[in-house]
Parts: sequence; C-alpha cells; structure tokens
Amino acid sequence: MDANEKTLNLFSTRVRQMILQFKETKTACQKLNEQVEEKNAQIKQLQEQLAQAQRDYDSLKMAKMIEITDGDIEGAKKRVQSLIRDVDKCITLLSGK
Repeated sequence: MDANEKTLNLFSTRVRQMILQFKETKTACQKLNEQVEEKNAQIKQLQEQLAQAQRDYDSLKMAKMIEITDGDIEGAKKRVQSLIRDVDKCITLLSGK
C-alpha cells in the first residue's frame, strides 16, 4: 500500500465514523425533541389544571362569601323579629294601662 491508498483508507474510515456519529446525534436529537414535546404537553396540561383549580377556588370563595352574607341576613332577621316582639310587648303593656 502506498501513501495515497493509506490516506484514502483513513479518509474513508473517518467519513464512515462521521456518518455513524451523525446518525447517532440525529437519533439523540429526535429523542430530545420528543422529550421536549412531551414536557410541553405536560406543562400545558398542568397549566390547564392550575387554571381550573383557580376557577374552583374563586367559585368556592364566592360561595363562602354568599354563605356568610346569608348567615348575616338570618341573624339580622332574628334580631329584627326580637325587636318587633319587644315593641309588641311594650305596646301591649301601654295599651293595658
């Protein structure tokens, strides 16, 4: 083998190695892209869950506010009824004398 054949064989070997390395790198890149897509889908799903949880929280907060308001109304009604009874008692006492 002369120097040209050795150089040609070495060049050929290096090209095959580069081709193999390129294929491996391409495969690795595809796997990474798939992982990125999966993670993006997962992020989107988690963002949707977070948005739903926020809406649920807001709904519960509003329901609690309404519940408290209803409780205040009932308490106010009871106080008014008690005051009406007291006024009725006073009118009865004043009418009786």
